[in-house]
Amino acid sequence: MRGVKASLFLCMLIIFSGCTIPENEVEKMPDVKGKSVLMIIAAEGFRDEEFLEPKAVFEKSGLSVTVSSKGVDTAKGALGAEAKIDKDITAVTVNEYDAVVFIGGPGAAAYFEDELALGIAKEAYEQGKVVAAICIAPSILANAGILSGKRATCFSSESSNLEAQGAEYTGAEVEADGHIITANGPAAAKKFGERIVKAIGG
Repeated sequence: MRGVKASLFLCMLIIFSGCTIPENEVEKMPDVKGKSVLMIIAAEGFRDEEFLEPKAVFEKSGLSVTVSSKGVDTAKGALGAEAKIDKDITAVTVNEYDAVVFIGGPGAAAYFEDELALGIAKEAYEQGKVVAAICIAPSILANAGILSGKRATCFSSESSNLEAQGAEYTGAEVEADGHIITANGPAAAKKFGERIVKAIGG
């Protein structure tokens, strides 16, 4: 009986020790408390996951999040989500934020030629802010002239536009080149958010 108990104890010890991750192997997110991020979404047709998942990552990390759109108090997602708008895009002051993030979804095409949106992207880049975009939204960055010579990714339908604007399209889930971060779609949303947090904290 004593031998059985000893064997059970040994098995449990092996199992639990195998599940323990040494502290130095745990990847820690940087300290970004006191820093802020501006998320720009379409008034209608933003992609729900691409907004909600990074926003949750940002808030969990301690970032202050401001949600912006154009001409609405509440924006509507392509899959039914609703987002309260904190600030109209016309009232944005870029230097108040550490990062500017453009969310994709079919509605994001409304910003492709929008001079205000393009100006915000360009100004944020020139000020050394983290500038990020997901899904089709990297075309906003491309059209703002800030992806030339940069590695970038996007939803495949926009790859030719990125290349036409001088970007090196990689097709990766998430791509980072300096302070510019891009991602290819909803499946990459959480990873996209985490990469932005690291860039802000870096």
